[in-house]
Amino acid sequence: MQAVKAVKVTVDSIDVAKKCAQIASDKRATDLLILEIGPILAVADYFVFATVRNKRQLKAIANGIRVELKEDGVRDIGVEGHGTERWLLLDYGDVVVHIFDQESRAYYDLESLWADARRVELGDLDAPSLAQEAFEDDFPV
Repeated sequence: MQAVKAVKVTVDSIDVAKKCAQIASDKRATDLLILEIGPILAVADYFVFATVRNKRQLKAIANGIRVELKEDGVRDIGVEGHGTERWLLLDYGDVVVHIFDQESRAYYDLESLWADARRVELGDLDAPSLAQEAFEDDFPV
């Protein structure tokens, strides 16, 4: 019987950040933004920002990100904001995802705090699939 070697999967942090943004986009988040903060802040390489309309959408996006990244072998090291409906933070070490409602995003204005960070182009995000079109019906404004 041959021994099975464990294989460590490595994923680039930019790929994780873009996947998080794609998942949020698929679930109709707005104002998506990825900031490359690594050169100016030692805690992470990228911040991902998304805005939602309600608590159900916030939970759906957070759960979608957690499930899909877990399937890729990427696990969060912390989640903050459970039980709130305003701001949820998913910490993946090199990537931190901030999911806000509109009022909280405007109030905290983290983009201005990190204004010197490079904005990552999101133009190559896939458009939501037809299967995602019914999402707004499930999460009315």
